[in-house]
Amino acid sequence: MARDDNRRGGRDRDETPEFADRLVAINRVSKTVKGGKRFGFAALVVVGDQKGRVGFGKGKAKEVPEAIRKATEQAKRQMIRVPLREGRTLHHDMEGRHGAGKVVMRTAPTGTGIIAGGPMRAVFEMLGVQDVVAKSIGSQNPYNMIRATIDGLQKEASPRMVAQRRGKKVADILQRDAKPAAEKAEA
Repeated sequence: MARDDNRRGGRDRDETPEFADRLVAINRVSKTVKGGKRFGFAALVVVGDQKGRVGFGKGKAKEVPEAIRKATEQAKRQMIRVPLREGRTLHHDMEGRHGAGKVVMRTAPTGTGIIAGGPMRAVFEMLGVQDVVAKSIGSQNPYNMIRATIDGLQKEASPRMVAQRRGKKVADILQRDAKPAAEKAEA
């Protein structure tokens, strides 16, 4: 039995360096019982490899470290891959929604940095985005903001994905985007 625990612990240690995690929110809840109050904790964690993969999880427990551990495990199981342009920003502008939460995310030129609030900033940092401008409209609940951000990121499509879906070459897709700009420059 002890050997299995050591092996599992070793495997977890090997996996951990590839993922960074960020604690976004801790919520303390209390339940009043006959002898007084019982406290519980809920944790919201964002995990990513800072190379285009990100996930979030929530965990509940009687103690904070256990809630964080549960949230981190759930986040690692629910990771999504997001294509990034030049490994630093989004390919196109997009919106994400979840419940009353709505977020708008825009691409940004080099050197802009991450201009986003609280929970959204954590998602972008764990994703590995370096330049983005984002705005949360509506709900300020961190759970809904993160879900809306993830929803928007899932909608992102790289030129390669678009070309594959249309049965064309990437160059054809990128040329179409460049033509209107060239025509405007001539006029």
